[in-house]
Amino acid sequence: MIVLRRAMAEDAQAIAIVHRTAMRVSLSFLPELHTADEDLRFFAERFLPANTVWVAESGAGIAGYIGFDHDWIHHLYVAPAFQGQGVGPRLLALALADGHQRQLWTFQQNARARRFYEARGFVLVALTDGAGNEEKTPDALYEWRG
Repeated sequence: MIVLRRAMAEDAQAIAIVHRTAMRVSLSFLPELHTADEDLRFFAERFLPANTVWVAESGAGIAGYIGFDHDWIHHLYVAPAFQGQGVGPRLLALALADGHQRQLWTFQQNARARRFYEARGFVLVALTDGAGNEEKTPDALYEWRG
């Protein structure tokens, strides 16, 4: 059973592991830019304090997470073992529950994420060559209009 709850500071390491694992498995086309220690510092010191973050927790630990603010969904990652089991839609629903318009970036090459967001009402706003992101990989800007 998956339970959704607000993330706590103590979740930073588990969130960093989900992020790193999902990136390596689902987004293997991306360069690996950060170490595990750098990821942990980012989540503990920057990401968690700056966003509303929810986790999906299973008996085995954190299965996924979402981080968002008033205007943006900054991260939505699900551990590969839990993908396709409804975790992502449940987390996304939390971020959209207030009905406020939100935007997000995903990589153009991430066809699964693009289908996921489009199926939930997100509209493609722009495609870029990736020059503006740290991975230097073409991305896609989506918007959910509420």
